[in-house]
Parts: sequence; structure tokens; C-alpha cells
Amino acid sequence: MATVTAPGLPEIERARELLDGVARVTPVYPSETFSRLAGRPVTLKAENLQRTGSFKIRGAYTKLSSLNPERLAAGVVAASAGNHGQAVAWAARELGAPARVFMPHDSPMAKFDATRSYGADVELTGQAIEESITAALAYVSETGATFIHPFEDPVVISGQGTIGLEIAEQVSELETVVIPIGGGGLASGISLALRAVRPGLRLVGVQATGTRPGGSGFTIADGIAVKEPGELTMGILSETLDEIVYVEDEQIAEAIVLLAERTKLVVEGAGAVGVAALLGGALAGTGPVLSLLSGGNIDASLMVQVMRRGLALSGRYLVLRTRVPDHPGELAKLLGLLAAERVNVVEVEHQREAVGVPVGYTGVELTLLTRDTAHCDQLMARLAEWGYPVERLD
Repeated sequence: MATVTAPGLPEIERARELLDGVARVTPVYPSETFSRLAGRPVTLKAENLQRTGSFKIRGAYTKLSSLNPERLAAGVVAASAGNHGQAVAWAARELGAPARVFMPHDSPMAKFDATRSYGADVELTGQAIEESITAALAYVSETGATFIHPFEDPVVISGQGTIGLEIAEQVSELETVVIPIGGGGLASGISLALRAVRPGLRLVGVQATGTRPGGSGFTIADGIAVKEPGELTMGILSETLDEIVYVEDEQIAEAIVLLAERTKLVVEGAGAVGVAALLGGALAGTGPVLSLLSGGNIDASLMVQVMRRGLALSGRYLVLRTRVPDHPGELAKLLGLLAAERVNVVEVEHQREAVGVPVGYTGVELTLLTRDTAHCDQLMARLAEWGYPVERLD
């Protein structure tokens, strides 16, 4: 099926002409930090700096531009966890078409608000993207509007493929390209383009472990939280990708933190999976590698959680529980000892009624900023030396 219906290089090149002046040619950044951590040259393609905050504008605008005026006037409909919905809403506004977007109930608020701000009517429905797609198709049947599929559409795929053409022109020395996979439209488009213009490259897709068969179904990478890619896209990817690897949410969180801290780029979970795979040792080879940062639309509340968890994983954030005698000055004594170790105490919580705390003592939960994992281990040992029983909570 893929060999019959997949777009080819001519379609992708036409999409690029159509997107000229609409979609940004996003920059690439060689990263000294990630090159050192990965042990190979690393370049980042910052599609998180694209209009609407993700690559999706490329496929959405290409698709909407292919509709005749009558179909545009009848309206367009999308189902999306957020990025596709934003892109369809933005493209519809630019082309003068009414838009309605169906989103899962737990979609990030940042993506919900942005989609609505671009002028679309937004309806929350279902717990997963598949349920939103079902609701969108029912609405299409009732109204005659045009459904804009997020990935199972050759015109959408051709728009996403324009990223591949940019990569080929922007980075000459390259061995491997790492691409996130949700529904597969992005990876399909890029891999089709690169197989046409740079056939010798190694192409690797990355999925979140929670979305693989038998997984929990949950991942902080909501932009790729699709149970399985489409029939069309899987047909393409089976022919174009060299490998698909998986990353855990904790690896994704650590990658988000490192990207924010070292490159000053805000990247959502789906956009960070390539870096997570790279740092987790999931990628073969030692030559130059490019990781696509596919989007930056991370909800602020999730960003706080991710930053806290990522800092904990890297030993920069330590949460522990101990106890002190329930007498005046005992807590100040403990805090003074920690201050002498050059530790910044972020938060202190008393737990007098906590289970397991003996009479005459009060439980204390401390949140500390630390230097690294070795510093965390050193502090745990020091607390034991000082006579404080300690339990690590993070």
C-alpha cells in the first residue's frame, strides 16, 4: 500500500514551494555538550522553533492548501493531542476556513489554549487520541466538513517531508538521523525525503516505551502518545527506517532538562525522545548524528514536574525524610549542619504525626539542591554520621 500511495520526492518538493514564506526553515545547532555526552558529533534540528511550536504546521498547511474553495468554506476538522490541532487551527485561519478540533480530555492546557486562540472551536472528548478521531469523523459525517488526519494522509506526509530536504542541505557531515514516531507522519515524510536525496544515511525512529504493545499507554511525550502508527505510515517506515528504538519517560525527562539547561531550548517530551535515545546509548554507530527536536509545546505544570524529576535523576535535586528531637533548636541545628556542607535547602516540611516517628521526635522532609549524584551520596552518609536516620524519597 505504501509504495502506491506514499508521496515521492516531487510531491515533497512541491510542498516545500508551497510552504515558502509560511513555514520557517528551522535552524540546526551543533552541540558540544551532547557531543561530549554521546561520544560522537551531535547536531540538533530545532523544529520546536517552528510556527505554532512544532513541525505540524508543514503538513497541515500543505493539506489545507490542496482543498478547493468550496471544501475550505465547508470547514475543516482535526483530532489532536494538541500540536496537530494548533497547526490546523492556524492554517485554517490563514486560509479563511472555519475549523473544529477534537482533543482528548487530558490534553495539555497550553496546547488547548493555543488551539482555541488560533480561532478553532475546540471540543474535549475521550481519553485517547483514537477516541477523538472517532468523534471527529462522526462530526464530519454530520456536517460535510473535511477531516484533516494528523498522519495517515500522503499530502500531510509530503509537508512533513520538507524537514528532510532542509536537513540534507543544512548538515553535510552526517551518519544518522533520529526521528520521533507517534502516528508516523513525521518519520515517514522525513525518511522518504532523505532516502531520495541522501540514501546512505542511517534513519532511526524513536518511540516512548509506554506506547508500545503491552505498555502502560501513558507517556509524558503526549505528542507521540499514539497506540500504533497508521497503516500507510507503517508501510512506509517498514521500508525506510533502519531501526526503531524505545525510551523510558525518565530518560525523556532528563533529556528535557539537559536541553533547557545546556542549549536554552524548551522542548516537549515528544521532541526530546531522540536526545533521550542518544544519551541512553540506544543508537548504534559513532559518526555524526542529528536529532530532531520536533516540538516545544510543553505544558507549564508538566515542565515543573519534569524539571524536578530530571534534576533528581541527575543528582541535582534531593528529597529525603529524617527525624529530629522535638525540642527547640533541633531543626535549626540540622539546617546549620547542611549549610556547612554548602547545601541549599529549598523546602522543609514537619511530620509530627507520621507513622514510624517515635514519641519525642518530629519527622522532617527536606528538599535540597545538590551538585551531582556523588554529592547526594555524600550527604546521605553525612546525615547518618550525624545520627539522623535518613530515607531518600526521589
